[in-house]
Amino acid sequence: MSKTNHLDDLMQIRSIMERSTRFLSLSAWAAILAGVYALVGAYIGWRIIYLAPVDRYEALTDNLLRPEVLPLLAVALSVLGLAVGTAVWLSYRKAQRAGQRLWTRAALRVLVNFAIPLAAGGFFIIILYTRQHYALIAASMLIFYGLALLNAGNFTFSDIRTLGMLEIATGLLAGFFPGKGLYFWAFGFGLLHIIYGIILYYKYERRTT
Repeated sequence: MSKTNHLDDLMQIRSIMERSTRFLSLSAWAAILAGVYALVGAYIGWRIIYLAPVDRYEALTDNLLRPEVLPLLAVALSVLGLAVGTAVWLSYRKAQRAGQRLWTRAALRVLVNFAIPLAAGGFFIIILYTRQHYALIAASMLIFYGLALLNAGNFTFSDIRTLGMLEIATGLLAGFFPGKGLYFWAFGFGLLHIIYGIILYYKYERRTT
């Protein structure tokens, strides 16, 4: 009986230490929905690019913000806004159900370590955009996003690091097929998110719901 109590105490201590050092309020459903948003956005982007009456890449060379290009920018920003908003909201609800605060020191570590590679990637993509290297934009998005996940994975579920490595691999492959960037984008931001969201749900959340 004493041995059992000691094991229970050790498990409780481990759980407390893990909650204090790792951000565990990340919602699996946020990843799944982010993947759905990305697939819908990729489909809309495909229609805008390939069913357009004008060559949008040619329009870019004349003026970076021509009206023909603005729908693509609107789709990208909408997907980003929906994904971030959903992640914050669902993570907040998960933290509330667990009786925890969302914005903890662990959450700040995740945010900082995620934001640094992502910000660097954002600036690099702007450079590619202004230099008219459009074919490498999708690959760069995937690579820097993967690096951000790999970095943030040290302070949340370790599975996020695996997702990050897969995103990097997908981005590198996209670099070899520059004309197919949108398809790799849909796979990396869409399907991989949905698959890993389902894995996270069955691994960590199903038993608590």
